[in-house]
Amino acid sequence: MDGEIHVDELVSLLEDDEETIEIVDIRQPASFARGHIPDSENVPLPELVDNVEELDTDADRIVTVCPHGESSVQAARLIASYEGIEDTPVESLAEGLTSWRGPIETAPQSADDSPF
Repeated sequence: MDGEIHVDELVSLLEDDEETIEIVDIRQPASFARGHIPDSENVPLPELVDNVEELDTDADRIVTVCPHGESSVQAARLIASYEGIEDTPVESLAEGLTSWRGPIETAPQSADDSPF
């Protein structure tokens, strides 16, 4: 893991379009659907081990995201430990989504997501 990235830096990088950034949101699908950073990929933490090889290893950097920036540190370490990713910087979003001030994208809720 290459440390943490702060929200202002991530927003700047996303606006710049000079780097390809893979944002990996490790929350559960229902939380992801309620609101997430645009163009992020939802890979819940319990499924990360089985899906690491599907991440974009051509990205200039990978940023993991969770609600408060704690579990995403663990996810970033896990991703960085995989062969083929060692040349890609992997960072956790400091303070998580609670600090995010950029745009939020939502996904329509399916009938399966209903609490009733």
